[in-house]
Amino acid sequence: MNDTLSTIAPVSQDDINAAVWAACDTFRGTVDPSIYKDFVLTMLFLKYVSDVWQDHYDDYKKQYGDHPELIEEMLKNERFVLPARASFYALYNRRHSPGNGERIDKALDAIEDANITKLRDVFQDISFNSNKLGDEQQKNDILRHLLEDFAKPALDLRPSRVGQLDVIGNAYEFLIKNFASTSGKKAGEFYTPPEVSTLMARLMAPQEGDEICDPTCGSGSLLMKCGRLIRQNTGSRKYALYGQEAIGSTWALAKMNMFLHGEDNHRIEWGDTIRNPKLLDGKASLKHFDIVVANPPFSLEKWGFDGADADKFSRFRRGVPPRTKGDYAFILHMIETMKTGTGRMAVVVPHGVLFRGAAEGRIRQRLIEENLLDVVIGLPEKLFYGTGIPAAVLVFRKNKADDKVLFIDASRDFEAGKNQNLLREADLQRILTTAAARQSVDKYAYLASPAEIAENDFNLNIPRYVDTFEEEAEIDLMAVRREREQLKGELARLEAQMSVYLKELGYE
Repeated sequence: MNDTLSTIAPVSQDDINAAVWAACDTFRGTVDPSIYKDFVLTMLFLKYVSDVWQDHYDDYKKQYGDHPELIEEMLKNERFVLPARASFYALYNRRHSPGNGERIDKALDAIEDANITKLRDVFQDISFNSNKLGDEQQKNDILRHLLEDFAKPALDLRPSRVGQLDVIGNAYEFLIKNFASTSGKKAGEFYTPPEVSTLMARLMAPQEGDEICDPTCGSGSLLMKCGRLIRQNTGSRKYALYGQEAIGSTWALAKMNMFLHGEDNHRIEWGDTIRNPKLLDGKASLKHFDIVVANPPFSLEKWGFDGADADKFSRFRRGVPPRTKGDYAFILHMIETMKTGTGRMAVVVPHGVLFRGAAEGRIRQRLIEENLLDVVIGLPEKLFYGTGIPAAVLVFRKNKADDKVLFIDASRDFEAGKNQNLLREADLQRILTTAAARQSVDKYAYLASPAEIAENDFNLNIPRYVDTFEEEAEIDLMAVRREREQLKGELARLEAQMSVYLKELGYE
């Protein structure tokens, strides 16, 4: 073990974030961010578990002195196991030798094997020995620099220095957010803007004991927001998080993210939610949840249309979504997984979901007639990475308070940014207060009856219900004419004065 680390003064979250982001300089200009994000995030994970292990080793050494067998026994009670050869420091000490990539890969394999129930397959899609980092010499140099970056005092991540566990989890989220902002369209695969996930979590009001699912969980941030709310409101960790993610590297991010945030009561599956749902209650049926939240891919073209008619879970009995737009495939899957009594869900959708006709129109009508749709919230444009289009959040409930649908137009409340717009706390609070009050608000919200929605042919386009038109003040034409005459007189006076000045100067 590395037992010679010096004590360093505690640091802030911003210090950690800045140091981690600076470590990315090793790759910039050499490797695309969509590739190097996995290397940096995995190295942050490795450094963190090594520092936690180191901290605990040091504590036990103070308590038990020169009794290595007793120290080893105590370390078996940790949340995870770190084999000695897999420590960050073991890799750092050999950084000048050839084979950095191979050594790091072997270390990750050893960590996975030692923690197989928590980390099975997590590192299978990441290889530090990949030729993506260049030839052997370039790769070895890049990885040496990366190890040196994470060995700097600013990235000493021991709990005795950084305090709360979430400091590291937050650094992880910070990195994911920054990668999202530089990754264009690919960002939507793994990240939902934090204000949007906060809004959805608060709308769901998660309670102690809830089972919470995100069927397109990305890096897991939306799930963890729900868990955090329960801890903040009750102090309890009695809840369970479930997720499924189709992209292997993103699934691995979610698993590491859960681990770093101390969310041990989770089950994150890897696979296509529509074609192969893996969160099952036994083999025959889908598992049901108190809360279902998701930011699915917008209008996915190849979502699994060909097998939808014969879906063994009957998710598409209300209708099969169009071949080239999978929005309602995800909505119907989520509807099917809500618990009968407590089930509620929030889903991010493009606005086309509100008004497109044909198969989508028929599905929409069925959901409204079954009194499942509760709230429609229109969000501002440019909130989401990789797309400037505005989105909406739909809230569905199994046990609604009434048979109406509340429409909220929140599209004009935001802080404008250079590339991304932001929802401020006041904007979130206005939405939440309005949703809770469930009453019409002039120019902002409208509580529509089933008859009104039917009269609109089940079109949910928000401007049909929330009138945001602002009448311009009437123009007093006579006052304008009087002002014009007054200005003409003033102009004539100035012209005469100018003529006098010119004449005095000798200009005729």
